[in-house]
Amino acid sequence: MRRIFSFFAGMITGGLVGAAVAILLAPVSGEDARFQIQERTMRLRDEIKAVAEARRAELERELAALRAPHRKE
Repeated sequence: MRRIFSFFAGMITGGLVGAAVAILLAPVSGEDARFQIQERTMRLRDEIKAVAEARRAELERELAALRAPHRKE
């Protein structure tokens, strides 16, 4: 268990260091980089919301189908 934790801690640390180096060495200004990051974040958030809503609707349809035979009319 400790080896797995160490592996994931190393991955996270490496990712953070890599991201910091990439930002520092980026060929665009800080303002442009912030704007691009903000735009990408907003797009990602919207995509996640759309996928979550679609999945929720799918699960609600499945739940309704499972409940249908058990309903008393």
